[in-house]
Amino acid sequence: MGKLEGKIAIITGGSSGIGLATAKRFVEEGAHVVITGRREKDLAEAAAFIGRNVTTVAGDVSNLEDLDRLYAVVKEKHGHIDVLFANAGGGTIAPLATSTEAQFDQTFDINVKGLFFTVQKALPLFKDGGSIILTSSNANVLGVPGLTAYAASKAAVRSFARGWTVELKDRKIRVNSMSPGPIETPALDKVGLPPEQVEQAVAQFTSLVPLGRRGKPEEIASVVVFLASDESSYITGVDLAADGGMAQV
Repeated sequence: MGKLEGKIAIITGGSSGIGLATAKRFVEEGAHVVITGRREKDLAEAAAFIGRNVTTVAGDVSNLEDLDRLYAVVKEKHGHIDVLFANAGGGTIAPLATSTEAQFDQTFDINVKGLFFTVQKALPLFKDGGSIILTSSNANVLGVPGLTAYAASKAAVRSFARGWTVELKDRKIRVNSMSPGPIETPALDKVGLPPEQVEQAVAQFTSLVPLGRRGKPEEIASVVVFLASDESSYITGVDLAADGGMAQV
Protein backbone atom coordinates (compact mmCIF):
# COMPACT_ATOMS: atom_id res chain seq x y z
CA MET A 1 0.00 0.00 0.00
CA GLY A 2 1.09 3.54 -0.75
CA LYS A 3 1.53 6.32 1.79
CA LEU A 4 -1.69 7.99 0.60
CA GLU A 5 -3.76 4.90 -0.21
CA GLY A 6 -7.40 5.82 -0.79
CA LYS A 7 -6.92 9.51 -0.01
CA ILE A 8 -8.64 12.32 -1.91
CA ALA A 9 -6.17 15.12 -2.59
CA ILE A 10 -6.67 18.57 -4.11
CA ILE A 11 -3.72 20.33 -5.76
CA THR A 12 -3.96 23.89 -7.03
CA GLY A 13 -1.46 24.89 -9.66
CA GLY A 14 -1.31 21.23 -10.57
CA SER A 15 -0.71 21.43 -14.31
CA SER A 16 3.05 22.10 -14.25
CA GLY A 17 6.18 22.23 -12.13
CA ILE A 18 5.96 21.31 -8.47
CA GLY A 19 2.19 20.82 -8.57
CA LEU A 20 2.32 18.38 -11.46
CA ALA A 21 5.22 16.39 -10.02
CA THR A 22 3.36 16.17 -6.71
CA ALA A 23 0.11 15.09 -8.36
CA LYS A 24 1.89 12.25 -10.13
CA ARG A 25 3.60 11.17 -6.93
CA PHE A 26 0.35 11.33 -4.95
CA VAL A 27 -1.28 8.99 -7.45
CA GLU A 28 1.69 6.63 -7.25
CA GLU A 29 1.16 6.61 -3.48
CA GLY A 30 -2.47 5.56 -3.89
CA ALA A 31 -4.39 8.86 -3.88
CA HIS A 32 -6.98 10.18 -6.30
CA VAL A 33 -6.07 13.76 -7.17
CA VAL A 34 -8.09 16.72 -8.35
CA ILE A 35 -5.83 19.28 -10.01
CA THR A 36 -6.60 22.86 -10.99
CA GLY A 37 -4.97 25.30 -13.36
CA ARG A 38 -6.02 28.20 -15.54
CA ARG A 39 -5.53 26.56 -18.96
CA GLU A 40 -7.54 23.58 -20.21
CA LYS A 41 -4.79 22.49 -22.61
CA ASP A 42 -2.18 22.33 -19.85
CA LEU A 43 -4.57 20.41 -17.62
CA ALA A 44 -5.29 17.88 -20.35
CA GLU A 45 -1.57 17.33 -20.89
CA ALA A 46 -1.04 17.01 -17.14
CA ALA A 47 -3.80 14.42 -16.84
CA ALA A 48 -2.25 12.40 -19.67
CA PHE A 49 1.13 12.56 -17.90
CA ILE A 50 -0.33 11.46 -14.56
CA GLY A 51 -2.20 8.68 -16.33
CA ARG A 52 -4.90 7.61 -13.88
CA ASN A 53 -6.92 8.60 -10.82
CA VAL A 54 -6.95 12.27 -11.78
CA THR A 55 -9.73 14.82 -12.25
CA THR A 56 -9.09 18.25 -13.75
CA VAL A 57 -10.99 21.47 -13.06
CA ALA A 58 -9.97 24.64 -14.87
CA GLY A 59 -10.01 27.81 -12.82
CA ASP A 60 -8.16 30.73 -11.25
CA VAL A 61 -7.70 30.54 -7.47
CA SER A 62 -8.07 34.31 -7.18
CA ASN A 63 -11.61 33.99 -8.57
CA LEU A 64 -13.90 32.82 -5.78
CA GLU A 65 -16.55 31.57 -8.21
CA ASP A 66 -13.92 29.30 -9.75
CA LEU A 67 -13.11 27.95 -6.29
CA ASP A 68 -16.79 27.27 -5.64
CA ARG A 69 -16.95 25.37 -8.91
CA LEU A 70 -13.84 23.35 -7.99
CA TYR A 71 -15.29 22.23 -4.67
CA ALA A 72 -18.68 21.49 -6.21
CA VAL A 73 -16.91 19.00 -8.48
CA VAL A 74 -15.00 17.53 -5.53
CA LYS A 75 -18.20 17.17 -3.49
CA GLU A 76 -20.09 15.50 -6.32
CA LYS A 77 -17.29 13.14 -7.31
CA HIS A 78 -15.67 12.30 -3.96
CA GLY A 79 -17.74 13.79 -1.13
CA HIS A 80 -14.75 14.75 1.01
CA ILE A 81 -11.11 15.91 1.09
CA ASP A 82 -8.21 14.28 2.95
CA VAL A 83 -5.30 16.39 1.66
CA LEU A 84 -5.07 19.90 0.23
CA PHE A 85 -1.87 21.13 -1.41
CA ALA A 86 -2.47 24.87 -1.89
CA ASN A 87 0.32 25.36 -4.38
CA ALA A 88 -0.85 27.89 -6.97
CA GLY A 89 1.25 31.03 -6.94
CA GLY A 90 3.47 33.35 -8.88
CA GLY A 91 5.05 36.74 -9.09
CA THR A 92 7.00 39.16 -11.24
CA ILE A 93 10.41 40.72 -10.79
CA ALA A 94 9.55 44.33 -10.01
CA PRO A 95 11.83 46.68 -8.02
CA LEU A 96 10.20 48.89 -5.40
CA ALA A 97 10.85 52.06 -7.42
CA THR A 98 9.07 50.82 -10.54
CA SER A 99 6.45 48.35 -9.30
CA THR A 100 2.92 48.99 -10.50
CA GLU A 101 -0.35 48.59 -8.68
CA ALA A 102 -1.36 45.92 -11.18
CA GLN A 103 1.79 43.88 -10.47
CA PHE A 104 1.29 44.17 -6.72
CA ASP A 105 -2.39 43.24 -6.89
CA GLN A 106 -1.76 40.25 -9.14
CA THR A 107 0.87 38.85 -6.76
CA PHE A 108 -1.29 39.22 -3.68
CA ASP A 109 -4.50 38.14 -5.41
CA ILE A 110 -2.97 34.78 -6.31
CA ASN A 111 -0.50 34.12 -3.49
CA VAL A 112 -2.48 35.49 -0.55
CA LYS A 113 -6.17 36.01 -1.35
CA GLY A 114 -6.34 32.96 -3.61
CA LEU A 115 -4.62 30.70 -1.12
CA PHE A 116 -6.67 31.99 1.81
CA PHE A 117 -9.99 31.23 0.13
CA THR A 118 -8.70 27.97 -1.37
CA VAL A 119 -8.32 26.72 2.19
CA GLN A 120 -11.43 28.39 3.62
CA LYS A 121 -13.72 26.93 0.97
CA ALA A 122 -12.21 23.45 1.37
CA LEU A 123 -13.02 23.20 5.09
CA PRO A 124 -16.66 22.00 4.83
CA LEU A 125 -15.45 18.99 2.83
CA PHE A 126 -12.35 18.29 4.91
CA LYS A 127 -12.17 15.12 6.94
CA ASP A 128 -10.99 15.60 10.51
CA GLY A 129 -7.38 14.50 10.79
CA GLY A 130 -6.48 15.66 7.29
CA SER A 131 -3.44 17.55 6.10
CA ILE A 132 -3.10 20.99 4.51
CA ILE A 133 0.18 21.95 2.85
CA LEU A 134 0.82 25.51 1.70
CA THR A 135 3.51 26.49 -0.79
CA SER A 136 5.52 29.37 0.60
CA SER A 137 9.11 30.14 -0.49
CA ASN A 138 12.49 30.60 1.12
CA ALA A 139 12.05 34.22 -0.01
CA ASN A 140 9.91 34.60 3.10
CA VAL A 141 13.10 35.00 5.14
CA LEU A 142 15.40 36.52 2.51
CA GLY A 143 15.86 40.05 1.20
CA VAL A 144 15.78 39.59 -2.56
CA PRO A 145 15.95 42.77 -4.68
CA GLY A 146 13.07 43.03 -7.11
CA LEU A 147 11.03 40.37 -5.33
CA THR A 148 9.85 42.19 -2.24
CA ALA A 149 6.12 41.98 -3.00
CA TYR A 150 6.50 38.28 -3.83
CA ALA A 151 8.53 37.67 -0.65
CA ALA A 152 5.96 39.49 1.47
CA SER A 153 3.15 37.43 -0.04
CA LYS A 154 5.02 34.24 0.81
CA ALA A 155 5.66 35.48 4.35
CA ALA A 156 1.88 35.81 4.65
CA VAL A 157 1.57 32.16 3.63
CA ARG A 158 3.98 31.21 6.41
CA SER A 159 1.85 33.17 8.84
CA PHE A 160 -1.31 31.42 7.66
CA ALA A 161 0.24 28.06 8.55
CA ARG A 162 0.81 29.20 12.12
CA GLY A 163 -2.64 30.68 12.64
CA TRP A 164 -4.58 27.91 10.95
CA THR A 165 -2.71 25.26 12.94
CA VAL A 166 -4.31 26.72 16.06
CA GLU A 167 -7.71 27.36 14.48
CA LEU A 168 -8.02 23.79 13.17
CA LYS A 169 -6.41 21.89 16.02
CA ASP A 170 -9.74 20.67 17.42
CA ARG A 171 -10.41 18.95 14.09
CA LYS A 172 -6.92 17.41 14.15
CA ILE A 173 -6.21 18.98 10.75
CA ARG A 174 -2.49 19.58 10.40
CA VAL A 175 -1.33 22.71 8.56
CA ASN A 176 2.23 23.15 7.36
CA SER A 177 3.97 25.34 4.85
CA MET A 178 6.74 24.19 2.54
CA SER A 179 9.36 26.61 1.23
CA PRO A 180 11.24 25.69 -1.93
CA GLY A 181 14.35 27.45 -3.13
CA PRO A 182 15.40 27.60 -6.79
CA ILE A 183 13.64 24.71 -8.57
CA GLU A 184 13.82 23.58 -12.20
CA THR A 185 10.34 24.75 -13.21
CA PRO A 186 8.98 27.13 -15.87
CA ALA A 187 8.35 29.78 -13.17
CA LEU A 188 11.32 32.00 -14.01
CA ASP A 189 10.24 32.10 -17.64
CA LYS A 190 7.05 33.86 -16.53
CA VAL A 191 8.47 36.73 -14.46
CA GLY A 192 8.90 39.12 -17.36
CA LEU A 193 12.63 38.84 -18.01
CA PRO A 194 14.30 38.29 -21.40
CA PRO A 195 15.92 34.85 -21.82
CA GLU A 196 19.49 36.05 -21.20
CA GLN A 197 18.45 37.64 -17.89
CA VAL A 198 16.63 34.47 -16.91
CA GLU A 199 19.89 32.56 -17.41
CA GLN A 200 21.73 35.13 -15.30
CA ALA A 201 19.13 34.86 -12.54
CA VAL A 202 19.37 31.05 -12.55
CA ALA A 203 23.16 31.25 -12.26
CA GLN A 204 22.94 33.80 -9.46
CA PHE A 205 20.41 31.83 -7.43
CA THR A 206 22.31 28.58 -7.96
CA SER A 207 25.52 30.17 -6.69
CA LEU A 208 23.78 30.80 -3.35
CA VAL A 209 22.72 27.17 -2.85
CA PRO A 210 25.15 25.12 -0.72
CA LEU A 211 24.25 21.98 -2.68
CA GLY A 212 25.38 23.81 -5.83
CA ARG A 213 22.32 23.17 -7.99
CA ARG A 214 18.64 23.86 -8.42
CA GLY A 215 16.20 21.36 -7.02
CA LYS A 216 14.01 19.12 -9.12
CA PRO A 217 10.20 19.20 -8.87
CA GLU A 218 10.26 15.51 -7.94
CA GLU A 219 12.41 16.30 -4.90
CA ILE A 220 9.86 18.82 -3.70
CA ALA A 221 7.07 16.32 -4.37
CA SER A 222 8.74 13.94 -1.92
CA VAL A 223 8.62 16.64 0.75
CA VAL A 224 4.92 17.24 0.12
CA VAL A 225 4.15 13.50 0.26
CA PHE A 226 5.85 13.41 3.66
CA LEU A 227 3.76 16.32 4.96
CA ALA A 228 0.57 14.82 3.50
CA SER A 229 1.11 11.35 4.94
CA ASP A 230 0.98 9.83 8.40
CA GLU A 231 4.78 9.83 8.42
CA SER A 232 4.51 13.46 9.57
CA SER A 233 1.67 12.81 12.03
CA TYR A 234 3.36 14.80 14.83
CA ILE A 235 4.30 17.77 12.65
CA THR A 236 2.07 20.82 12.34
CA GLY A 237 2.63 24.57 12.11
CA VAL A 238 6.11 24.26 10.62
CA ASP A 239 7.71 25.76 7.55
CA LEU A 240 9.73 22.98 5.97
CA ALA A 241 12.52 24.45 3.86
CA ALA A 242 13.39 22.50 0.72
CA ASP A 243 15.98 24.89 -0.69
CA GLY A 244 19.29 23.07 -0.77
CA GLY A 245 20.36 25.07 2.28
CA MET A 246 20.08 28.43 0.53
CA ALA A 247 18.30 30.27 3.33
CA GLN A 248 19.58 28.08 6.15
CA VAL A 249 23.27 28.93 6.43
